[in-house]
Formats: sequence, C-alpha cells, structure tokens
Amino acid sequence: MARVLGPDFVALQVRDPERSARFYEERLGLERMPRVSPDAVVFATEPVPFAVRKPLVDLDAVERLGWGVALWMRCDDAQALYESLEEAGVPIARGPFDGPFGRTFAFVDPDGYTVTLHDG
Repeated sequence: MARVLGPDFVALQVRDPERSARFYEERLGLERMPRVSPDAVVFATEPVPFAVRKPLVDLDAVERLGWGVALWMRCDDAQALYESLEEAGVPIARGPFDGPFGRTFAFVDPDGYTVTLHDG
C-alpha cells in the first residue's frame, strides 16, 4: 500500500505576497529561493520549504485565517527573536516559555496567521 511520507512544502495564502515576503525576510531572516512561480515567494527553509502565495480563496470570507492549524518553525534563538519582534511592534500571541521544544513563543503575521517559534 502507498503511504504518505510527511509534509514537504508549506505555504500560507496571503493578501499581498510581496508584503508578507518582506515581513518574513526582515523580521525572521528568511532567505528567498529563486522565483519559481509568479504567484508565490518560496523561502530556503529546512527541512521543509515555506512560502507565501497569492490566495486561491477569498481570505476575507473567514473571521480568522489558519484557525485550527498549528504552524511551528524552529529558529536559532527564540528569546532574541521574540525581543526583536516585540520591539518592532509585531503582535505577540503568546510570550516566551520553556516547553518540550525549548524556548517557545507565538506571533501574529501581517495577515493574522499565528506562527509559533521555538529553538529546541
């Protein structure tokens, strides 16, 4: 029987891909991969590529984007990144705490997606 091996690409549908791409570059330090689609900006994240893309649905038709989906990313220093985002005025959904994956916190991106970062 065929089986799924696991996620190999994650993309958020956003209202303005270029604005969101700049946010993820400037605030999280992500690096763009060469452009493969006019509808998406893909970042060189590991082990799974991450992207922001033009929406395929009406994002304004729902009250909250990503409700029920947990997007976690690993970083090299969660506390320092938290302090940088807070200083820049990025909304923080949950302040830093020590959890099973190390220092962890969650922020809200420009489109309202909650993203959790950890350094463990």
